[in-house]
Amino acid sequence: MEEKKKTDLQAQYPEQSQEEPGLQSKMIPVPGDGSQTYIGSNRLKGQKAIITGGDSGIGRAVALAYAHEGADIVLNYLPQEESDAQEVKQLVEAVGQKIKLIPGDLREENFSKELIEGAVKFFGDPTTLVLVAGKQQSEVDIRNLSTEQMVDTYKTNVFSLIWLVKAALPYLHEGSNIITTNSIQADQPSSFLVDYAGTKAAIKNMTKSLAKQLAPEGIRVNSVAPGPIWTPLQVVGGQPQKNIPSFGKDTLLKRAGQPSELAGAYVFLASDDATYITAESINVNGGKG
Repeated sequence: MEEKKKTDLQAQYPEQSQEEPGLQSKMIPVPGDGSQTYIGSNRLKGQKAIITGGDSGIGRAVALAYAHEGADIVLNYLPQEESDAQEVKQLVEAVGQKIKLIPGDLREENFSKELIEGAVKFFGDPTTLVLVAGKQQSEVDIRNLSTEQMVDTYKTNVFSLIWLVKAALPYLHEGSNIITTNSIQADQPSSFLVDYAGTKAAIKNMTKSLAKQLAPEGIRVNSVAPGPIWTPLQVVGGQPQKNIPSFGKDTLLKRAGQPSELAGAYVFLASDDATYITAESINVNGGKG
């Protein structure tokens, strides 16, 4: 078992590409989501979590960890990702938790309201809002960076965060959590991710602003900052193709991380172990930086 785990973590990543948004099930190798390895201990028992980008990658690993810890889930994803989302639904229900799938595009402000209202109808007032969904497209020359890509990236990563928080606030109470997802790109931006890195810096600062604003209401706001993690974002254009085989090898651990290796940070921030933590960002980046 230990040898298998080591081999999985040191996986090789061949050059590969998919059309955006991509499917985790078609990646080589398939990212580790923790479904077979995560052991829960009821740390989130009774919680009700809304998770964006939950069909694959980091969001999927978080959803499965939350379910193993006793939380019910509302999962958001794009309609093109339905097959991955159905896998998550089966895995969550297999551990005895409730889950509702709500596909939709976070670039549409009205959908943000529909997502929150659909969640409230399903399981009542949410306790945790986990914002993971993101858009990442590499462009090595800013002269080729289109306005359409910039607008889509900022709508997905930044505008939707504000829209979702606004829609959720009437249903969040003292003790509730908001957990955002920034990135190592917020502090160490890559030359080919000008627009994406900008959104992640914005998210990091927005998290701190929201934490200050919502602290009087007893709502904590924190963030997780992933480093190079093997997710569909990397194969739908988030990395230049030539970078994929060496993806993550510039970290101290000399490898990319798996989504399952971030799930614990999101569990911690939503748990009673973190009741005195707000306005913070947890780095999960293999020692890079």
